[in-house]
Amino acid sequence: MNKGLLVVLSGPSGVGKGTVCSVLRRKQADLVYSVSATTRAPRQGEIDGINYFFKTREQFQDMIATDALLEYAEYVGNYYGTPRDFVERTLCAGKDIILEIEVQGALKVKEKFPEGVFIFLLPPSLDELKQRITGRGTEAAEVIDHRMSVAMEEMNLIQYYDYAVVNDEIDAACHRIQSIITAEHCRKDRFLAGLEAAKEASKKA
Repeated sequence: MNKGLLVVLSGPSGVGKGTVCSVLRRKQADLVYSVSATTRAPRQGEIDGINYFFKTREQFQDMIATDALLEYAEYVGNYYGTPRDFVERTLCAGKDIILEIEVQGALKVKEKFPEGVFIFLLPPSLDELKQRITGRGTEAAEVIDHRMSVAMEEMNLIQYYDYAVVNDEIDAACHRIQSIITAEHCRKDRFLAGLEAAKEASKKA
């Protein structure tokens, strides 16, 4: 009954996942951030086990082969993924852990960890999402159009999530996510599972 929750936060690019996650962690200090594994070299100031778990390519491929990752992807020649062991150890210690991830990665996590709490972050409107992407001022019009097209496809996958939160205002969005976490801890199913486990343990004692 004291097991933590895996909270998976995802949504289309530009919706503000990183910002919401950063503010949420400041508001809820006991919420653990999921540390990814990667094969890229550490940058100056990065610490193994805090920023990333830095792995050789051979080590990462071994993690793939032994199903030690909840999800992984290869980007610009390097692997990135979510170590299963870190997540499970954190949950067994009774701590909630949040994983901020893209939509496709979240669906892979759901296949292996369906008991997680999956939250889809939405923009207030498509016009607002386009403004946020355009506001970066770093991409050409055709790139923006492509990203909007991808965002539309990703939003069609909201059906696979447990909750939807509109990121209209960061503090309000964080409050909604905190309310979801509180409600999930109060689900009777989680208590029943814990009671059954306790009964089995008492029989063996």
